[in-house]
Amino acid sequence: MLRISEIRLPIDHPPEALAAAVAARLAIAPADVGAIRVFRRSQDARKASALTFIYSVDVAVPDDALLFAKFAGDRRLQPTPDMRYHFVGQAPVPLSSRPIVVGFGPAGIFAALILAQSGFRPIVIERGKAVRERTQDTWGLWRRKVLDPESNVQFGEGGAGTFSDGKLYSQIKDPQHHGRKVLEEFVKAGAPAEILYVSKPHIGTFRLVGMVEQMRREIERLGGEIRFQQRLTGLQIDHGQLRGVTLASGEQLRGEQVILALGHSARDSFEMLQRAGVLMEAKPFSIGLRIEHPQSLIDQARFGRHAGNPLLGAADYKLVHHCRNGRSVYSFCMCPGGTVVAATSEERRVVTNGMSQYSRNERNANAGIVVGITPLDYPGGPLAGIELQRRLESRAFELGGGSYEAPAQLVGDFLADRPSTRLGSVIPSYQPGVRLTNLASALPDYAVEAIREALPAFDRQIRGFAMADAVLTGVETRTSSPLRITRGSDFQSLNVRGLYPAGEGAGYAGGILSAGVDGIRVAEALTRELLKRAALPCSAS
Repeated sequence: MLRISEIRLPIDHPPEALAAAVAARLAIAPADVGAIRVFRRSQDARKASALTFIYSVDVAVPDDALLFAKFAGDRRLQPTPDMRYHFVGQAPVPLSSRPIVVGFGPAGIFAALILAQSGFRPIVIERGKAVRERTQDTWGLWRRKVLDPESNVQFGEGGAGTFSDGKLYSQIKDPQHHGRKVLEEFVKAGAPAEILYVSKPHIGTFRLVGMVEQMRREIERLGGEIRFQQRLTGLQIDHGQLRGVTLASGEQLRGEQVILALGHSARDSFEMLQRAGVLMEAKPFSIGLRIEHPQSLIDQARFGRHAGNPLLGAADYKLVHHCRNGRSVYSFCMCPGGTVVAATSEERRVVTNGMSQYSRNERNANAGIVVGITPLDYPGGPLAGIELQRRLESRAFELGGGSYEAPAQLVGDFLADRPSTRLGSVIPSYQPGVRLTNLASALPDYAVEAIREALPAFDRQIRGFAMADAVLTGVETRTSSPLRITRGSDFQSLNVRGLYPAGEGAGYAGGILSAGVDGIRVAEALTRELLKRAALPCSAS
């Protein structure tokens, strides 16, 4: 098959137009065009008066080698790559040991799934609850202001990504097409098939819940074991070699291969790792506020007369501004037609995040407006970023009145540095509710200065972005892990053999797709090690 890219068609084109465009591009008769499989479909909204879909398709033709030679040098036509997943190998029978996976977010799920599919029957340790019980606990904070520190937006089956927009795209390099494996497994678990080809696929929370359950059942069917409400409290290390783990219950599990797929909010676990001597380092992350606009404003700015077209759905945006003070401000985790959610995992702290359902049909659009910071801003070692996060989240709790309500301010008042006293046309979606105040003290001065400069700049890109009635809610601190658990080219900890840091909490991913890919890569590395120990042949992946 041939992969043909950059085929442009009007968004309202008839179905047969795609085959006709393929025939025209290849200069062949329409009858010679065989099966067409859409690999990617994106949209060009740069001109709201003439929106187009841009396709990349895989096409079966009678003589693809001849056509490829005919169009040699045309980067828009290439052989279709092999995107099938190739396993590293299969476990020996019987197993001498079972690998342990700590954490059941995207990285842990896919690490466990690959190990299970390879016959290694992993044991998964998850500190939170199964996803449906966890959902009830999360609603407890949102509706009743009752936080369960072990079962919330951050902790539990599915990880933090379960309560998000369910975005499934990333900018990571993926030459082995592991991202395709992630998407295909999601489709098997109940995701819509469109995620395999739309340029910015998303699922939404309600669908993710059922998918996560289905993937858990598949791991269990293959011999894996998932233990909920089991928190890791210690590592058993002997002369630099991991020998097992200790749980909060006092139980000790023996095992020399452990995938550490912690989320970015597992702060007590990071403290335990530091006490155990595991090498870690501080890394950059971002802090800021979450902004809400009417979704209709974003749709109109992005799509013009096409706003509301069901083929386009709710519009999104991606913005960045480089400030005079040397800081960069950018939009983060933009949720079209979504809500701002309470995302704390610690008592007496307030954290915001964004969430959307698959339909993306809530009245507001929201996004984090965040400022990049580096360890120079929080000196003091690997855990210094966590301490900064905690200070900001505690201050947000105070500004919100000490009841898990979040501090909020209208954009017009934020820019004028005056407290907000009443809402305008934008009704904030954050639950358990907001308290109007002045957010100037919610963040460091340099961050407030940078955001105040960025908002008018963003308004020049999206008219109305700095509208006076738009709402800012604080604080956004859990953008990514503030540290990295350093690992080598074999994916193992630099100073603890058998410990495999993985995913977002370890500092190697950012979002569902990249975390899933990292989980796969780490599971493959662990598989190679186990097969090497068993003296079995191991194919390259």
